[in-house]
Parts: sequence; structure tokens; C-alpha cells
Amino acid sequence: MWPILGLSILGLAILIWKGFELKSGSKNPKGLVVVSTIITAEPMLGILGTVTGIIQTFSALHGNDGVTNPLSATNGIGEALITTAAGLIASLILLFPYNVISEKCDD
Repeated sequence: MWPILGLSILGLAILIWKGFELKSGSKNPKGLVVVSTIITAEPMLGILGTVTGIIQTFSALHGNDGVTNPLSATNGIGEALITTAAGLIASLILLFPYNVISEKCDD
């Protein structure tokens, strides 16, 4: 979750910077490739969290003699769902302003 948050803050800072540049008349697209990369990476980090959550789930279900407590799987499933949602939401929050700013830089 921390990498997703860090990338979101970086991407948002770049977009705010580019927005101020556009207001001042500059149409330099420098820095937008970083935001594009962040938008692509955040869902992948969410899926990585899904994989680790599912691994945690199977580890919890696999005790010394097999399934010990099925309810112990809920932590891993929760981690999987939360990281996936966080990666998607963070990416979507950056996607729309990125497209607007990118389009204005291309004009």
C-alpha cells in the first residue's frame, strides 16, 4: 500500500505542477511520461498485493495437519481486495487529469 500511496502523491504533484505551467502559457509535456508510468504501475502493484494476499490465505489455511481454521483466511483475502482496489482507484484518480493536461500540451 505504501508504494501505491507514494506514487499517487508523486503523480498528483506532477499534475498540479503541469496545471500551473499550463495556466502560465507553457505547453511543455516534460514530466507527463512519469505520470503515465505511474498510472500503469499502480494497478500492477495492486495485483501484486492480491498475489501476496492469496499466498497469505493459503498459508493460513495450510496448517500442520491441513485446514486448521478457515476463518484465518479472511486476512489474506482482505489484503488482496484492498490492495487491488487501492491500485485501481489511485490510477483512475490520476488518469482523467493526466488525459486533460496531456491533450492541452499537444495543442
